[in-house]
Amino acid sequence: MNSITRRRFLEDSLLATAAAATASIPMSVIGAEQRTTSANDKITVAIIGCGIRGKQHASELARLSDCEIAYVCDPDRDRAAELAAELVSKNRRQPKAVQDLRVILDDKAVAAVFIATPNHWHALAAIWAMQAGKDVYVEKPVSHNVSEGRRIVQVARKLGRICQGGTQNRSNGALAEAIKYIHDGKLGEVKLARSIVYGGRGSIGGPGRYEIPASVDYNLFAGPAPMSPLTRPKFHYDWHWFWNTGNGELGNNNIHSLDICRWGLGVIGLGRAVISYGGRLGYSDAAETPNTQVCVFEFGGKTIVAETRGLKTEPFNPNFKSGWIFKGTEGIIADTSLFDFDGKLVRTFEGKNESHFANFLMAVRSRKVSELNADILEGHQSTALCHIGNISWRLGHPSSPAEIQKELSQLKVHDDVLETFERTRKHLADNNVDLEKSKLTLGLPLRVDSEKEKFLDNSSADALLTREYRKPFAVPAANAV
Repeated sequence: MNSITRRRFLEDSLLATAAAATASIPMSVIGAEQRTTSANDKITVAIIGCGIRGKQHASELARLSDCEIAYVCDPDRDRAAELAAELVSKNRRQPKAVQDLRVILDDKAVAAVFIATPNHWHALAAIWAMQAGKDVYVEKPVSHNVSEGRRIVQVARKLGRICQGGTQNRSNGALAEAIKYIHDGKLGEVKLARSIVYGGRGSIGGPGRYEIPASVDYNLFAGPAPMSPLTRPKFHYDWHWFWNTGNGELGNNNIHSLDICRWGLGVIGLGRAVISYGGRLGYSDAAETPNTQVCVFEFGGKTIVAETRGLKTEPFNPNFKSGWIFKGTEGIIADTSLFDFDGKLVRTFEGKNESHFANFLMAVRSRKVSELNADILEGHQSTALCHIGNISWRLGHPSSPAEIQKELSQLKVHDDVLETFERTRKHLADNNVDLEKSKLTLGLPLRVDSEKEKFLDNSSADALLTREYRKPFAVPAANAV
């Protein structure tokens, strides 16, 4: 589906120079040797992270006869043991269950790792693994911040590693046909794409002081992040809603449809400008990230609008609940269906789906990056949109509806941004949220230098392109790779 083209060459040349923290790399990952795998060999793999996605990785890999799952790893020893036992129940050999991923990095028999850790571990685990001579499948979002996402791409290219992002819709055959329809010009001129994620997210409880589960090595869980006190009742999963470990719903689910919007529009990089507004509304709890958020990304003639709703809501459209929408001059594509402007279904695209995991293993064997459906460069660029949207919001201030309308009215983008705001306002009113009392945060409008992957004239925003790393869990700086 994807091939090496002049566009990819240009994309690869956009290596950013944003600084990252000084590296501290285990000796085991230095001087890693190249590996070859014959067509008849089983590929020895490890699953790092044994939560919801890790279990899904295990289920997918258990179906593939050409790989051997040698390890499962999680800082929570109980979760690692549970997943190991689950693989046995699927008639697979029992893997070793470990808490520290560096045990896996030290084992030269492991050819590839599947990373399903919390977000703040994605980049460092991927980089360490590639430096240890292993190929990498890393879940979405592929990074916790923009700088470390670029660093994964840099390491993969320098070391010649195969690295696939977990945006598995890129392996959806029907979707690929819909995207081809757009790229062939059959939808006409397409200047607007919407990423729609509407789903219930209730209060997580707290804030308070809670005990770390006895089965968890908190030092290994925290890794690059501070070992902060636990303020949420549920240790696992709810890390998504804290900036030190997660990226909110924008980075959790909206990344999938944002990736497809970028793919369909054919845009590369971080665009020219971004603004976000939203808030954590409808209840009070320990979490930090917004449960209601709108981001507008401007790409110089093309626009992506990302909407996230966590409160009870009506679907975006009777014909379409959530996902992605492309609006062209010749019709509308939503999900994998084509509609006319009256909402009448014209056709549904068809195509053969491919296992995203099998696609990765195929490229591991061939050593051809061009065979990947979701090369790490694509995952990085789509993930980076989530990051800059969140940066705008984090630098914002509480604002009245009138203030937000005034700011939005000045945007020159391909969307009726005021109509989008009114829909959001009505949605919140339906949930008994009074925006005169519980104000939305109006994010800072930010201009972007897409080539350098930095902001223009905004040091506060640039500071959020990376993070302070807790040694020895540090992503290397660009000049240290």
